Amino acid sequence: MQLPAVNNLKFKCFFIFISFLFELSVVAQKQIDDQVHGWVAYQGNHHLSTKFDLHTEYQWRRTDGFADWQQSLTRIGLDYKLNPSVTISGGYGWILTYPYGSQPIANRTNENRLWQQVILKQPIGNFQLQHRYRLEQRWIDNQFKQRMRYRAQVLIPLQKSFVDKQQGWFLNLNDEVFLGFGSGIGKNILDQNRFIGAVGYQFNKDFSMQMGYLNQFVIKPDGLHMERNHTLWTAITYNLDFSK
Repeated sequence: MQLPAVNNLKFKCFFIFISFLFELSVVAQKQIDDQVHGWVAYQGNHHLSTKFDLHTEYQWRRTDGFADWQQSLTRIGLDYKLNPSVTISGGYGWILTYPYGSQPIANRTNENRLWQQVILKQPIGNFQLQHRYRLEQRWIDNQFKQRMRYRAQVLIPLQKSFVDKQQGWFLNLNDEVFLGFGSGIGKNILDQNRFIGAVGYQFNKDFSMQMGYLNQFVIKPDGLHMERNHTLWTAITYNLDFSK
């Protein structure tokens, strides 16, 4: 039997009210913790030939400023330059992640990672725009996870010599989004987002240093617990030439 119109309206209002309370309870359950970190990164793309480079990288990631470990990341790979604007790469990474902060993991984890990426360089006037697309296959202790990443980066010259002589001050702005896919990603696909704003100095084409602010927003697998990590970010790039 069909409900009277008034009762039907009351039922709809009651359902909307219950749904609204449920949404409020979900939002209320979300926990976002602000933390302060310090990261120091080294990267070198060492020339092997006109087409190939050896990629080396280490990142020293600390929490509570620089007091305790957050993560240790080592990455190695091979770059192949299709042309001046396109580089494809692949390699291996070893990552140790430690319990830290207000939402610590139970134990230190050991991760073995394979990665593949494409970098597209797109000059716009004196600006250097770069798109980086990366795939990762991650073995974290006994779990297998997959992730895709996209980073948009722009280098803005602060001196004319940065453009003419690859020497001088520049500004680095970039944002990177991390998306999980496949099995084992939990209730959300958005893993984290990183924004970096830094000032750097290019000493020559193979040596530069940068320092600035990194905002790392991490979403845990349950979709309710999150971190907003305010990070002092320091990066050093030094390339060697093994082709001579």
